[in-house]
Amino acid sequence: MDIQPASQSPVTPKLPKRAHSKDKLQLFLMALPFLVLAFLFSYLPLYGWIYAFYDYRPGIPLAVSEFMGWDWFTSMFSNEVQRQEIIRVLRNTFAISGLNIATSVLPVIFAIFLVELRSTRFKKVVQTLTTLPNFISWVLVYSFAFMLFSVDNGFLNNFLLDMGWISRPLNILASDDHTWMAMTLWSVWKGLGWGAIMYIAAITGIDQEIYEAARVDGAGRFRLMWHVTVPGLMPTFFVLLLLSIGNFINNGMEQFYVFQNAMNTNHIEVLDLYVYNIGMTNSNFGFATAVSMLKSLVSLFLLFIANTLSKVIRGDSIF
Repeated sequence: MDIQPASQSPVTPKLPKRAHSKDKLQLFLMALPFLVLAFLFSYLPLYGWIYAFYDYRPGIPLAVSEFMGWDWFTSMFSNEVQRQEIIRVLRNTFAISGLNIATSVLPVIFAIFLVELRSTRFKKVVQTLTTLPNFISWVLVYSFAFMLFSVDNGFLNNFLLDMGWISRPLNILASDDHTWMAMTLWSVWKGLGWGAIMYIAAITGIDQEIYEAARVDGAGRFRLMWHVTVPGLMPTFFVLLLLSIGNFINNGMEQFYVFQNAMNTNHIEVLDLYVYNIGMTNSNFGFATAVSMLKSLVSLFLLFIANTLSKVIRGDSIF
């Protein structure tokens, strides 16, 4: 009588070397289109950094333009006027990016309460209405803001005048008061529903047996949210937070370009908008490219700092 062992370690069948090579080739061919796109739109434009070392003027070939070396970089710190301008736009950039990171927890809270809604129809309506602004361009957002806050025929001014709460219209869009907070609120309004989608997907991925075990232990809805849902969302939140820190000074220019005017330019001009104004308005392409290069290097440095901190504090990182 043959006696079989009580347990045997599973033996993974070894694939032939040719099969391994075929799998790797298939994976490489699947990734190849994305590698080409990354090269074309992420690495090839880096050639434009060469303009930071020349005094380029439109219509004059780069080969005959004056070579400046590191002059554009040193002028950012040696020239008093340019140094004050850099400090001003960095202050605006850090303030608005800091407020955006501080409000990055709002999509988490919104996603949790959206999942907790009992009415499926009402939940879909709310999610659709809060996601739609993400697909609206900033030009249309400004048009919507103009319709609301216009001095001549804005909804808010008409309402306040009709109620007798103000004696003359408020020029909110042309005011420099609370510019940073206003830009942050517009960003929250535009991206709240879109940002919550990823957290809703993360909530659906939480093991339902954990919820059942917590209910058996007597946990109510708020305890389930606090002790099960919130910890389950933390990995997703920290990954997105790391990416936000990596883009800390790269907050785009479309929003600030359409909302800028002569009254609020002192507080709304962030680094990206400053680069655009210097390059396209003042035609100083060399200095604009130098500032843009410095911005990219600082963003990369911040990303590595955030990734290292995550690895030290949480024991996990994105690379």
